Amino acid sequence: MSRRPSPPPQLPGFTYVEPLGTGGFADVFLYEQQMPRRRVAVKVLLADRLAGNAAQEFADEANVMAMLSTHPAIVTIYQAGVAGDGRPYLVMEYCPRPNLQLRTRKEQFSVAEALRVGVQVAGAVETAHRAGVLHRDIKPANILVTEYNRPALTDFGIASTAGTTAEASGMSVPWSPPESFADPPRSGPRTDIWALGATVYSLLAGRSPFERPGQRNSSADLIERIERAALPSLGRPDSPESLQRLLERSMAKNPDDRYPSAVSFARALQKVQIELSHSVTPIDIVDDHAPAEEREDDGDGLTRVREIVSIDPDISSATRPSATTQRKGPEAAPDVPRFDSPPQASMEQTQVRVPAPPAPQPDREADGDERTIVRGPKVVVPEAAASVLPPAPSFRDAPATAPAEKPRGRTGLWILLSAAAAVVVIGGIVLLNILVGGIEPTPQATESASPQDVVSDAVPKVVEVTGTRTGDQVSFTWRNEDPLEGDTFIWNVVQMSGEVDPQQTPEPSAQFSSGPGAVCIDVILRRDDGRASEAARGCIE
Repeated sequence: MSRRPSPPPQLPGFTYVEPLGTGGFADVFLYEQQMPRRRVAVKVLLADRLAGNAAQEFADEANVMAMLSTHPAIVTIYQAGVAGDGRPYLVMEYCPRPNLQLRTRKEQFSVAEALRVGVQVAGAVETAHRAGVLHRDIKPANILVTEYNRPALTDFGIASTAGTTAEASGMSVPWSPPESFADPPRSGPRTDIWALGATVYSLLAGRSPFERPGQRNSSADLIERIERAALPSLGRPDSPESLQRLLERSMAKNPDDRYPSAVSFARALQKVQIELSHSVTPIDIVDDHAPAEEREDDGDGLTRVREIVSIDPDISSATRPSATTQRKGPEAAPDVPRFDSPPQASMEQTQVRVPAPPAPQPDREADGDERTIVRGPKVVVPEAAASVLPPAPSFRDAPATAPAEKPRGRTGLWILLSAAAAVVVIGGIVLLNILVGGIEPTPQATESASPQDVVSDAVPKVVEVTGTRTGDQVSFTWRNEDPLEGDTFIWNVVQMSGEVDPQQTPEPSAQFSSGPGAVCIDVILRRDDGRASEAARGCIE
């Protein structure tokens, strides 16, 4: 057996930094690439594996990852080659955060994060399946975490084409389905569905699904439970019953009873997110080659992966192209004027126009919909009054002396007609000012439902979880920043085995006995309507 880790190879253009980990067939090292400058992870095949099929499997892994690594939840591969000492290597994206297996040993995943990771990884698995590739080793340790806190599926070393019944060597027993231990072993897309469910279960429970704390957990024990035992309950008060049923279906003993595809599994996770008022995580898949049955929506409109298109009602449905299989070209923009553009005739229904004062304008012709035309008011002078109104006097033509005398009746008529005309003109001007002079009508109050943010119903976590110790007696207190009537608290002591024994109390405190050493508790705020917060953790030495 060679020494582990093996010596890092000399690679042109790369500077060795430190070892990252070891596997069954390869070691992984951290290098710094010179051009472009960045840190990368380099997976190097062991020297004593060159004689067997491992070299070909290593090359197959490089090709599979190169085909799939553009997916946001699959580790990106940059290049591959053979080092000077004859060992093949892969240069991959460096994910600096601990993988999910390491995280489950140190902290409890919230239900929200476990659902998010499950949807994102399921999208990666669905993408691989549509490319004809089975992963066959999905587990928390093979899900890395990028610098942007996104999961990234890796280790396609034992991946195979869909429908194969090849030997299941290399699979990890705790996350493998019963058919992997049959004679001969079988695998297919629903083998990966089991592993997806087992992975989400592990994130929530802090252990593999059939591992029993305090009991024998050898490979033989686990295989027997996987083949015969029912899936244990998660035992988490913040996990809904629907999530337990989802995991039971994904890990059904009979493959035909599981979800038919990874995208169906992701849809089920999204429905739990909606039930809990969480933000819905999108499913990242390419649907150009999606099976017809997968393109159909299941009636809720939540998980259809399609582009938004504009549909012209004048186009026959028989000639309308599919929205799911081809990218649409730019649609003709609707005739919506810019704010800085001159008024358009097509916007007549939304503009109030005033005729130019000097010259009267003829009435505009209706465009087919008289209800949408707003005309400015017109000042109308009766024809009788107009016919008797005198022309404006000219000072130049005025006589030097006033006429001697005029009949009294005609003078009174002139005064009356002039007053009437003035009243009409002034009234028209006042009416015009009222209509277009800036007097706004009183808005009508309408009752409409305000948009609701599904995240706004989230229950806040408790804060300031602090503890004290007096001998073997331990006390913890915490603070509820948003107390409501009927609030209660669910707390449990964090066990290394992952076992959960929840306790409920109406008071923001907990007391219990504990031996020497550090002790931690998780506290959940539960509303009277059943909604619950994420767990807040507090520890004392």
